[in-house]
Amino acid sequence: MKIALVNIFTVFMVLFAVIDITGSIPIIIEIKRKSGAIDAFKTTLVAYVIMLLFLFFGEPFLRLFGVDIESFAIAGSFVLLFLGLEMVLGIEFFKMDAVKSSSIVPISFPLIAGAGTFTTLLSLKAEYEIFVIFTALTLNIILVYFVLRATRFFEKVLGASGIQILKKVFGIILLAIAIRLFLSNTGIQLNHVK
Repeated sequence: MKIALVNIFTVFMVLFAVIDITGSIPIIIEIKRKSGAIDAFKTTLVAYVIMLLFLFFGEPFLRLFGVDIESFAIAGSFVLLFLGLEMVLGIEFFKMDAVKSSSIVPISFPLIAGAGTFTTLLSLKAEYEIFVIFTALTLNIILVYFVLRATRFFEKVLGASGIQILKKVFGIILLAIAIRLFLSNTGIQLNHVK
C-alpha cells in the first residue's frame, strides 16, 4: 500500500508538471479576457475524457503503426525534455494556434490534454500500473477544475513572479523525468551514489 501511494504521488507530480495548469493561468486569463467566460466543468470534463481515451486506447492505436510502448516512451522523453527546457529557459518550442472563442479549444485541447500529456501517459504505462496512472490523472483533473474556477484568485496570490518560479521548478522536474524515462527505456543503467 505504501509503495502504491508513493507511485501515485510520483505519477501525480509528473502529470502535474506536464499539464502545468498553474503555469497556464496567465494564458487562461488571457483567453478569458478575449473570449469571455470559460465553463470550468465542461473544459475539465472534455480534457479528462480525451486523456482517458488515450490512456486506454493509445497503445492499441500505436500498434496499428508498428510502434511499441518503449519506443514511444523514448520519443516521449524527448518531448518532455523540450517541454522542460521551454519552461526553464522561456524559449518557445511548441507553437500554439491562434486563440478562438471556446472552452474546448484551446483550453481542453491542446492546453490541458495536449501532445505532452499524451506522450507522458503512454510513457508512464511503461513503468506504472493503470490503476496508479488513473488515480493520479483523476486527482490532477480535480485540481485542474478548481484552478480553472479560481484563476483570478491564483493570479492575485502567486503574482507574475510566483507563477514564473513555479514554471521553472516544474521545468527542472520535467527535465529530470525526461532523462529517467530515456535511460529506463533504453536499458542504460547509472550507478547510484549511496
